[in-house]
Amino acid sequence: MTAKPVNYSRTTLTELMIPAYANFGGKIHGGTLLSLMDKVAYACAAKHARQYCVTVLVDGVNFRQPVEVGELVSLLASVNYVGRTSLVVGIKVIAENVKLGTVKHTNTSYFTMVAKDDNDQPTEVPPLLLETPADVRRFLEAMKRKELRAAFSENFDNARTHILLDENIDKLTRERCQLTDELRDLL
Repeated sequence: MTAKPVNYSRTTLTELMIPAYANFGGKIHGGTLLSLMDKVAYACAAKHARQYCVTVLVDGVNFRQPVEVGELVSLLASVNYVGRTSLVVGIKVIAENVKLGTVKHTNTSYFTMVAKDDNDQPTEVPPLLLETPADVRRFLEAMKRKELRAAFSENFDNARTHILLDENIDKLTRERCQLTDELRDLL
């Protein structure tokens, strides 16, 4: 397979934030933004893979600033990493108030997508051609996120299986929770 450069599939999706997208606080629903991120991740991944792609992991969704009704939201997506059948799409979300001329970076997220063939089976994707230092940095960062995720998952799974309730129950006294009398008697 011939490697494809990052620019080959770079995708931008821009949408006006309308009142129907707002929550009771007047800010745009996080779910609306996640849906838009999923769409742009699909478009970017499918362009690179030339296949249908599905979302298998969303990493790093931290809403740094609220998005307001009337702002233009642009989602800038690029393939940052490819495995054999998977792709990591980095998405930068910016919101622009066209009346004031202000632009704010609301979040950056990473979507792992898997390419599927016509039989709904994972299928190989083209390698990624890295042409700039930023391309190399993003590829290496994606590798590091993958490594850290695997280590966290293993550590958490091990910790979860070794948490003994009776030995750790005192830790709850510093938290905002209460035990029922029945549960307290049980433990």
